[in-house]
Amino acid sequence: MTDETASGRHLSRRGALAVAGAGVVAATGVQLSAPQTATAARRVADVILVNGRVTTLDRRKPSVSALAVSGGRILATGSDFEVRRFAGRGTRVIDLRGRRVVPGLNDSHTHMIREGLVYTSELSLAGVTSVADALRLIKFQADRTPAPQWIRVVGSFTKWQFREQRLPTLAELNAAVPDKPVLLLHLYDRALLNQTAVRLLGITASTPAPPGGQIEVDAAGNPTGLLLAKPSPVILNATLARLPALDPESQVLSTRLYMRHLNARGVTSITDAAGGGTLYPDHYSVVNQLHAQGELTVRIGYHLYPRAPGTEFDNFREFVATQKVGGDGFLKMAGAGEVVVFDAVDFENFEEPRPNLPSTMDARLRDILALFAEHEWPFRLHSTYDESATRLLNNIEQVYGPTGPESGFIIDHGETLTDATIDRIAGLGGSIAVQHRMAFVGETFQQRYGARAAAHTPPVRRILHSGVPVGLGTDATRAASDNLWIALYWITTGRTLGGTRLYRSDNTLDRVEALRLLTQGSATLSKESKDKGTLAPGALADLAVLTEDYLRVPDSRIPGIESVLTMVDGRIVHAGAEFGKLNPPLPAVQPSYSPLLTGANRL
Repeated sequence: MTDETASGRHLSRRGALAVAGAGVVAATGVQLSAPQTATAARRVADVILVNGRVTTLDRRKPSVSALAVSGGRILATGSDFEVRRFAGRGTRVIDLRGRRVVPGLNDSHTHMIREGLVYTSELSLAGVTSVADALRLIKFQADRTPAPQWIRVVGSFTKWQFREQRLPTLAELNAAVPDKPVLLLHLYDRALLNQTAVRLLGITASTPAPPGGQIEVDAAGNPTGLLLAKPSPVILNATLARLPALDPESQVLSTRLYMRHLNARGVTSITDAAGGGTLYPDHYSVVNQLHAQGELTVRIGYHLYPRAPGTEFDNFREFVATQKVGGDGFLKMAGAGEVVVFDAVDFENFEEPRPNLPSTMDARLRDILALFAEHEWPFRLHSTYDESATRLLNNIEQVYGPTGPESGFIIDHGETLTDATIDRIAGLGGSIAVQHRMAFVGETFQQRYGARAAAHTPPVRRILHSGVPVGLGTDATRAASDNLWIALYWITTGRTLGGTRLYRSDNTLDRVEALRLLTQGSATLSKESKDKGTLAPGALADLAVLTEDYLRVPDSRIPGIESVLTMVDGRIVHAGAEFGKLNPPLPAVQPSYSPLLTGANRL
């Protein structure tokens, strides 16, 4: 064996290690994965990590300095001396140099499949702190983008992150880029188009807005370039759908690079909640292709979403007849949602008053829930407001009875859930997926509903107290950023990206509690807690070695944490800093004007 930080033999992608029973602790203190100590002691590790600060989230042994990996799973944890005993002639030993190691992060609600198809074509404003800098970055990218290609900023930022606490004006946007089309999507409340974009899209004084949307016009009746969700984001999603798509080869490369972007932040698993125009099977072909080729570097659970309003029942009748819930360790179909009936969606636009769900929703939802009950399909339902959740739970009870579906269900978002509703979810056997959307819109929520209402939005502490399983995520990439370290910052400090303190100690978590929600909690929601969420012996070898010590770094530095070494299935999928020579080759970036190539953004 050899100690190394920058070279070594290639690791196999698969090689499942059968684990039958709980890990045992040998007399030396090393914790082993096999049901019998002697059996595990004879096993040779593929990889050993030593000299680290390893947070295992294994309550039996929460902190160690070393761990061993074999066959894609954790073989043993313990001290350097104890774990080095599992080294053999071919074992790679990596000196962590005192860095913090955590289980791989698991986003319980995101939209990775959709973002993968466009990632290399989008400009990110993440981390930009002023309107002036945002305009400079947009102009920088425009100067390097050939006409008639678009400059697109699609969510993942908030006006509250800017010192001016506002968006660029249309006049500023047109002055910065007068001759190439620019689209700037701000979360799910509005999109700004420069006049070149307005012209290319053919938006005129006579263009009708879809229901729930508005096209702003000037005094002469001409479109200004401002599209508003009132409160429906249909106008925003429909506009995005009209932009030129990447060619099929570029979509594959874009998805691979987006996964590597997530890996670089310590993400090893996600659950894709569909929505926002993600249609099956069209938009899933790329991840299916990458899965077949063994090129997924993020474990994916995905949901299915109806194709259009009015077709929901027919769509799901087709899905339950042709698609099987389940899959393997890298790609699995997880059920229906987060949209089941379009009328049941209450959006998340706090710039507008809370919408009332139409009375026609209930019967249509019950028909589809009955279909799920017949076929034992799990489902998840979008619900921002307590009033909407109450209606959804009424229908679940009518179809499944007072104990709820055996296959379980997830309520997504739940920003304004009341105690009574949380207890109903508990009684029905449901779970809740919360996201860091309030880090992006907390100030907007406060302006409409007040600081007192915002102080428990969402009521994370109360949900945990109820015993309802909770997973943490992002709702990336339009409604919020995919940076899970922002989620950890938000839920531990109670602060938004604009610096506003929303929560006090009665609705924040300590750093270990928060990390559990983003690892074990998310794994519980996807029914994978036996395999994911800890670095206990027998668990999947999915982990991240961090740029800074999450448990010790000042609060303000948490959002900037990244990974210098990420492993999925015991395989290194990302490496940087002193481990950079271990980084697998990156796929080529396309198109040639991608912000990743111009220097406007980095992976």
